[in-house]
Amino acid sequence: MDRGRGPGRRARRPAVIAVVAALAMTLLGCGVGTSAPTSPTRTQLRPSAGPRCAAGGIQGGDVDRVNGVGAPSTASPAPPAASPRTLRQALGDALAPVTRDCDGEFAVALLDTRSGASAAYGSRTYDTASIVKVGILATLLLKAQDERRGLTAKERDAATVMIEHSDNGAATALWKVIGGADGLDAAQHRLGLTHTRGGRAGLWGLTRTTATDQLRLLRAVFGEGSALNANSQAYIRALMGRVTTGQDWGVSAAADAGAGTRLKNGWLPRSTTGLWDVNSIGQVTASGRTYLVAVLSDGSKNMNTGVALVEQAARAAVGAAATLRA
Repeated sequence: MDRGRGPGRRARRPAVIAVVAALAMTLLGCGVGTSAPTSPTRTQLRPSAGPRCAAGGIQGGDVDRVNGVGAPSTASPAPPAASPRTLRQALGDALAPVTRDCDGEFAVALLDTRSGASAAYGSRTYDTASIVKVGILATLLLKAQDERRGLTAKERDAATVMIEHSDNGAATALWKVIGGADGLDAAQHRLGLTHTRGGRAGLWGLTRTTATDQLRLLRAVFGEGSALNANSQAYIRALMGRVTTGQDWGVSAAADAGAGTRLKNGWLPRSTTGLWDVNSIGQVTASGRTYLVAVLSDGSKNMNTGVALVEQAARAAVGAAATLRA
């Protein structure tokens, strides 16, 4: 008996056909006895995302995943790196407490000579008092360079006592040689200073300047590419390194013990207010690093408080720069 062609097989065919038809309807999205399918959503239309790569390109183990090889990493992504603090931010953080505690006003400008980074805290102008004597000497040396001569013996003697002992008579004599305020202003412009104006009527101590301009002056004395030639720079540096005992306070407070500091200070009681201008500019070495620092102040009740303010600001500024070193 042929079972394949018997009545039992024929009876089962309609049921098989019905099952196949129902399966086909399901695969096409039309379920038997259900409502019609809804339209696909925007999310469903979006193509699947490809492998993620680190910013700037594929890095490390991501290469294999991009090529479709290997299992995705289960490691958590690294947090974004914090932005490095700038020298300006570091100065602001370090000097804000000094500002709150002092009885006067001050400004600081600093340059790290190794990295070249520089920044300033405070931008207003101040009386120079005797720090202008560095500017007077720089002007004298530029004048001599232009005239293709060295300093005379008289000029050298005056320059020595003007810087090493802060002699006012010598400063007045050289102020006349350089042409007073106009001569100073012209020379300072050549050296890159933009906000310094010589004191009028022979009052060189009332020359007005900013901490940033004094940093520019220091760069002209200690840096490269200056209008001052190498001999002129070396001459100013040597005198600033021989300031007499008792006048070697100021930015030197930020230096390592025993490190050679080159500086010039200025102090002036103002008859109009009874308050003091106290300033200090120079080159210091701290923790094996060299800095150019200018600190200007006014409004202190006496010289001692002014000196303390300048030294506190210098230490804070150099300390802030040190925190940024790699």
